Amino acid sequence: MGRHRTLTRHAFASLAAMVAAVFSTLSPAYANSYRAATPVDISAGGDPFGTCTADNVGQQESTFGSTLFPSAEPEPRVAIDPTNPQNLVALFQQDRWSDGGARGLVAAVTHNGGLTWRRVVLPGLTACSGGTDIRASDPWVTFAADGTLYATGLTSTSPGSPGAVRISRSTTKGDSWSSPVPVIADTYLASFNDKESVTADPSIADNVYAVWDRFISPPSGQAADQGAFHSRVFRTQTYFSRTTDGGASWEPARAIYTPGPGTDAASVGNIITVLPNGDLVDGFISGTVKPMPQTFTTKTSTVAVIRSSDKGVKWSNAATVIAPLDLTFNGAFDPDNGNLIRGGALADFAVDPRSGNLYAVWEDDLPVRGIDAIQFSQSTDGGITWSAPVKINRTPTTVPAANQQAFTPTVKVASDGTVGVTYYDLRQNTEAPGLPTNYWFAHCHANCGNPASWAESHVAGPFDLEQAPFAGGYFLGDYQGMVTNGTTFESVFGKAVNQAAGNPSDVYFAALQPR
Repeated sequence: MGRHRTLTRHAFASLAAMVAAVFSTLSPAYANSYRAATPVDISAGGDPFGTCTADNVGQQESTFGSTLFPSAEPEPRVAIDPTNPQNLVALFQQDRWSDGGARGLVAAVTHNGGLTWRRVVLPGLTACSGGTDIRASDPWVTFAADGTLYATGLTSTSPGSPGAVRISRSTTKGDSWSSPVPVIADTYLASFNDKESVTADPSIADNVYAVWDRFISPPSGQAADQGAFHSRVFRTQTYFSRTTDGGASWEPARAIYTPGPGTDAASVGNIITVLPNGDLVDGFISGTVKPMPQTFTTKTSTVAVIRSSDKGVKWSNAATVIAPLDLTFNGAFDPDNGNLIRGGALADFAVDPRSGNLYAVWEDDLPVRGIDAIQFSQSTDGGITWSAPVKINRTPTTVPAANQQAFTPTVKVASDGTVGVTYYDLRQNTEAPGLPTNYWFAHCHANCGNPASWAESHVAGPFDLEQAPFAGGYFLGDYQGMVTNGTTFESVFGKAVNQAAGNPSDVYFAALQPR
């Protein structure tokens, strides 16, 4: 018996040595691959607004020409508790409308690392959750250093109305929430607020930063009907508010960046990251922005950042350009019928808390014009200079060009410095009915400015994207979510299901662990 154990140990040691030798010859991209656990539906359990009548769905449909997609749950964002990584909270839209917003926002909460989830409706945002507005959109969530949770969303009284940026707070890890506090609430269409995000300072528990884009033209401030809104070219500013007392109060909202020159310059999709030295970096898309029905077209645009070295009191006047966007960029589309895929066309940003390296990803139709790809750039000096962008999605170039489209990237950094990026692509599409779509995870361990350093793992799919709610295009969200727990990446993402069965889309959770 003892001899058998000894031989087994020797055999195992020899095998381990051979495996180690093989992996030592592999490139950094493949020496540490990732495997996705089976995705878990975290939005399942019935429609929490299914019996709500307070927002008068029929009246909205007849007045605005809107189409409601009950049980559609798009656009998730997720946060992980720094005091206990078993606590995760994802926030998403519930019951999406075709022309903007949803009937409310819902949080999915887990206290056991994603094994089980429960849903919690954010109270006081819309009529279906005890508020006065009828629609909510753009969910975002962040944990402070002490475990306090903050969530933000836009609310409005109609599609295209000015809306308010509201922030809710939870001291119970998402199980219950305070009434939402408006950090801005405009009353005329010329000051439309959009695409807000909220970021807690990882080193100062009481500091939380909110940022968004605010339309400021036409300057007359006159209300306009929905058609006039979509026909105009608008000018926006980046707006900012912060709390330095743990959410007890929020500073008056103010502009921190005005793009220009020109009457149609704009900044969209602002996200603040906090560097290890405490500096703030706000990243966004800047350029010419024209609101079209449920999407944005951009020209002469760039991915850019501004900086603050005093926790947001003052900001750099000039933006640092990461990269220009292609002037012909129009967004992803269905190769079979030409319908738009509303993937957001926004940038996402992440920071390595150890090295301070910054990473940016975005969607652009380079290197092949008209075919969206995932672009990546990095900064090793706090956002002052950036590397030349490279395409990092591993979608095969052997499939038809339109099936090579990749869109809606999300980026995060693991504790060992691994950079991970999730995205959708269409590589499995055929001429058969439907639009097979997959969700992927690309990762890089070193030399990430070299496309050859990136490998990919499959997360979910294929699923038929044509089953998703149609809101200016097939819509799973202008963004998705991801966090890291040590070397594990934890992703939340939208997935189309079955419109005919009354379930257009759900939100899923999947952990990606190194093999």
